Amino acid sequence: MAKQIPLRQCTGCRQMMPKNELVRVIRTPEGEVKLDKTGKMNGRGAYMCSNINCFNQAVKSKGLSRALKIDIPEDIYEAIGKELID
Repeated sequence: MAKQIPLRQCTGCRQMMPKNELVRVIRTPEGEVKLDKTGKMNGRGAYMCSNINCFNQAVKSKGLSRALKIDIPEDIYEAIGKELID
């Protein structure tokens, strides 16, 4: 029997995709918002596609902010966007 692949919804394009194809953004217990490249950091997570268009859509629709249940300042969005491009 094949192992089931976990699916997550992108906060930008809202499509369900395999978890390992998405990038995780977390809110740490201290309230910081970071890009989690390992997918194993502690905190509340939200997933999005690794392309800049989905990130822009998540910012525009406030999907990322809603998923993390925190108001995200513009400078944090810029920092995450730069990390995503690298």
